Amino acid sequence: MEGGDFDEGEFFRAIAASGVRALLIGRRAMVAYGLPVLTADYDLWIEADDAAALNAALAPLGLRATRTPEEARRTGRYVLENDEHVDVLVARSGMAVDGVRVAFADVWVRRKLLRYDETTSIAVPCLDDLILTKRWAMRDKDVADIRLLEALRTRTGGGS
Repeated sequence: MEGGDFDEGEFFRAIAASGVRALLIGRRAMVAYGLPVLTADYDLWIEADDAAALNAALAPLGLRATRTPEEARRTGRYVLENDEHVDVLVARSGMAVDGVRVAFADVWVRRKLLRYDETTSIAVPCLDDLILTKRWAMRDKDVADIRLLEALRTRTGGGS
């Protein structure tokens, strides 16, 4: 795949067709919810056993893994990249800075499917869970993102 050829729709369709339990997290998830934020990469949280299937699904798009699935499970993350950058979290759970643990299996059950186009939906954490994932690092931008997500939650009447 050459620079500039990335097709976001193809990316999301490949993930959806793969059967991989993949959640779009980070700022791209916020964009999917309709929030006006900028980001240059994609962040996915997947079931740890789905790394090989995700890699196979995205290989035709020219995205190559920086670690084997076994290495990724040991380290908890890896990157798929070409001119695009996809951070892939493979941890079974994450912990917020205040010690609140968030398990992938629980977030997967509560996920929301947001329409990308006529044929494709994107799995994202519900608003409450997306806020929890933003609390993992609590960088300045995460604090600002949490404020936006909380405002959206208030406007829509709930987070789950």
